[in-house]
Amino acid sequence: MGTATLDDGTDMDASPPRSRRRDRLGRGKKIAGLAVAVVILGTAAAATSGMVGPGGTGTDRTAGLLPPATTPVKRQTLADTRDADGELGYGPASTAVSRQPGTVTWLPDSGAQVTRGKPLYKVDNEPVVLMYGSTPAYRDMRIGTEGPDVRRLERNLRTLGYTGFTVDDEYTDATASAVMRWQDDRGLEETGVVELGRVVFADGKVRVDSLEAEAGQPVAPGQKVLTYTGTTKVVTVQLRAEDRRMAKKGAKVSVTMPDGGRVAGEVTDVATIIEPGEGPNADPETRLEALVSLSRQKAASGLDQAAVDVTFTASRREDVLTVPVSALVALREGGFGVEVVEGTGSRYLTVRTGLFSGGRVEISGDGLAEGMTVGIPK
Repeated sequence: MGTATLDDGTDMDASPPRSRRRDRLGRGKKIAGLAVAVVILGTAAAATSGMVGPGGTGTDRTAGLLPPATTPVKRQTLADTRDADGELGYGPASTAVSRQPGTVTWLPDSGAQVTRGKPLYKVDNEPVVLMYGSTPAYRDMRIGTEGPDVRRLERNLRTLGYTGFTVDDEYTDATASAVMRWQDDRGLEETGVVELGRVVFADGKVRVDSLEAEAGQPVAPGQKVLTYTGTTKVVTVQLRAEDRRMAKKGAKVSVTMPDGGRVAGEVTDVATIIEPGEGPNADPETRLEALVSLSRQKAASGLDQAAVDVTFTASRREDVLTVPVSALVALREGGFGVEVVEGTGSRYLTVRTGLFSGGRVEISGDGLAEGMTVGIPK
């Protein structure tokens, strides 16, 4: 399912993005079959060539025994790429669950955005407030409580304008005083204690994705109330487990939008997902889910759920000597070589192979030079 673009302008797959998606798997099988055929044919050529020793040199062949086709050794850039289907949206959704019993009295609209300090929903007419932080709330916080969750709470209180305490891991009397002022401003009982379920921590402002409860509905601890996502457009890509080398956090990618335009992107997260097999005795399937951020959010304006193509580049080799894969011959003593055609004769050179991409291969070796003519075996 790989495609490659050469920096000399050659497009190794000029089909439209939608057509590429349908024939990737088939094309990958053809390439794999071609590689096997090349090795078999190359081995046969090596066995009849009269080559000797690991140096790959031997008796010059006469014109009557020259290869049926030739090609020049080129200097260019190769890139090992893979194209994958992606979905443009807001990324995976998180679920807000009630931590206290009561009745849902207010819910935001689906699609609404909620920022720090604002209610995410209300139970018994008291707000459950959004605050920013990467770790979920998991306990009551009161005088004497210590830990990173206290620091996270204090950091949010300070950002919201409440002062008089030190932002650290200790919940002190000064922290409780600030909490009481915060509670008073939100119509809550001034206890100085932030009970479990009063705040929901998220990485940043959120977008309400779906409502799992209704106003007037009773809720119990652990019951789903709503789901939410981030507010930034991202691309979600499903990959096979063997493509992990392609999708590494921080890797640069290219995203082809529905209108054909291209936007640079970066892999921000990669998760391994194990899905159970469909049958009773079927093995589970392991796949990867990669999230890709876009360098230009404006390019995704007006698109909520859209199919896109994502091109991953695992490796890139610049300014290297290359030949078609079909020009390689398997040497009798092991390894690969190329048949250099010079006038009415030819000789063999041992080469080291590097990156394979788009039907070409990087080669290097003593005596090898750009512009040399090499044979392509039958």
